[in-house]
Amino acid sequence: MNAVVASAESPAHLTPALLYLDGVEKTFDGYKALRGLSLILAPGEMRAIIGPNGAGKTTMMDVITGKTRPDVGDVMFQGDIDLTRLDETAIVALGIGRKFQKPTVFESHTLEDNIRLALRDPRDPFSALFGARNRIAMERIEAILERVRLIEFRRKRAGDLSHGQKQWLEIGMLLAQEPKLLLVDEPVAGMTDAETETTAELLKDINKERSVVVVEHDMSFVRALGVKVTVLHEGAVLADGTIDAVSANERVIEVYLGR
Repeated sequence: MNAVVASAESPAHLTPALLYLDGVEKTFDGYKALRGLSLILAPGEMRAIIGPNGAGKTTMMDVITGKTRPDVGDVMFQGDIDLTRLDETAIVALGIGRKFQKPTVFESHTLEDNIRLALRDPRDPFSALFGARNRIAMERIEAILERVRLIEFRRKRAGDLSHGQKQWLEIGMLLAQEPKLLLVDEPVAGMTDAETETTAELLKDINKERSVVVVEHDMSFVRALGVKVTVLHEGAVLADGTIDAVSANERVIEVYLGR
C-alpha cells in the first residue's frame, strides 16, 4: 500500500495534527451534508463530536474512512497523507479503525476467536518458529480481553454477551488491528448506566495510547469523558470547547440542547 503524500504547499504541513480536515464539502442529490467542515485532532487527543441528527457526523466519519469522497476540501492524516485519494482498505492499513453504532461481532465464535480473527499477526519467519506466532497471538488476545473488561468470558460465545459487552468486544477487535486513531460511533447507545460508566473508563484508558474520536448523543457520557467537545450543525462546526462551554453556548442550546 502506497500512501499518497500531499504537496509541499498543503496546509497540513503547517500543523502537527494527526487528523486535519479543512473546508470539506459533500453534497448528495442536492443536499449539502458537509458545508466547509474543518477539524484538527492532535496526536494522542480524544475528541467528542455532538450535534443534532443531520449535522454531518456520519458523513464526516465516512469521509475520514474513505467510504465517501468529499467534493472539495483537505482530509489529511499524520501531516502529509491525503485520505481522499485512498480506499477504505488502505485507510484501515494506515491505522484508522472505525466502530459503528451497532456492534458487529462473530456471534457463534468465542471471544478469544473474535479477537484472533481481528489480529494483525506478525508475519516474519522467526514468529513462525516453534509455535512462536501462536504463543504471541494468545498473549495479545489475553491482554486485549483484559483491557476491554472481558477476560473472564474469554471462552464464551459472543452471541451470549449483553449489548454493552458486545460493544466492548468490538472495541477489542479494533484494538487487535493496532490503530493509531479510533472512530467510535455512539458507543453507549442502549447501554445500562453501569455499562456506560465502564465504557467511559475504557475509552479514557485506550486514549492513553491512541487518539480517539467519539460521536455521541449522551451528554452525561460526554461529560464523563472530560475532553474537548466539537458541535456540528448543518455540516459545519458550530462551536467547540469544554462541555460546560458548549452547553452554555446560545446557538448550541437553540439548535441542539434545548432549554
